[in-house]
Amino acid sequence: MAVHAHPDDESSKGAATMARYVAEGVEVMVVTCTGGERGDILNPALADDPAILRDMPEVRRREMAEAVRILGVRHEWLGFVDSGLPQGDPPPPLPEGCFALQPLHVAAEPLVRLVRRFRPHVMTTYDENGGYPHPDHIMCHKVSVEAFEAAGDPERYPGEEPPWQPLKLYYNQTFHRARMQAYHEALLHEGRESPFADWLARWEDREERRITTRVPCAEYFPVRDRALLAHATQVDPNGSFFAIDHELAARVWPTEDYELARSLVPTKEPEDDLFAGIRDTSAAGR
Repeated sequence: MAVHAHPDDESSKGAATMARYVAEGVEVMVVTCTGGERGDILNPALADDPAILRDMPEVRRREMAEAVRILGVRHEWLGFVDSGLPQGDPPPPLPEGCFALQPLHVAAEPLVRLVRRFRPHVMTTYDENGGYPHPDHIMCHKVSVEAFEAAGDPERYPGEEPPWQPLKLYYNQTFHRARMQAYHEALLHEGRESPFADWLARWEDREERRITTRVPCAEYFPVRDRALLAHATQVDPNGSFFAIDHELAARVWPTEDYELARSLVPTKEPEDDLFAGIRDTSAAGR
């Protein structure tokens, strides 16, 4: 189960990993906490499209449905409203009723229900900083940790679903300095322009997270990119996401990377599989 804040997050963080596991017969569910209603149009070609401006929420739902089809995953919306990314100094208050302002028990309850119904062995989400400090990403972290810890406890969030305890929780660490540095140097070595110098400059003071798990999935980079391009309002097809071709990416950095945050099974780091320590136990049924 991959828990994300907005539609398109699933395709930029861990999509190739999910496509690989789907191909191996693993049942994968993406959970999207909000509808992305307050997202900007980031594709210049669509910035003034009246059909998109008229009904952004419906456009993003259609984009999400296409990405889900491409990835071959199941999908559920949690149904909360996008908080937006506040801009300004000081930033304005968050809009009333948005996801990031929900009480934790209100925001986590539908995810606990989904965990109990879907019964995942592994969950992925963002670290406590949200990957970047968007209020919805930070809230997504909070509800995911709460659901991981509460879903197996019949005393918490009681209901009709029987308790279910996931065995491992990971934080997506797709965008980290070492990977961006490797891409940057590979492009320069080939005499090509690199868009990653600006990324690296912005990250000079950024905390480097612990990478425990590198999942080989280069074969599925094309699937990842098709899913990302399905979110046409959110992705510039000429932007930095696509600056490095699949062959070079596979040679330079053929994995998607994660930080193991919780594990209830023995495992040895570094890992190359999110199901390390699970596959050979009697609990592995999916």
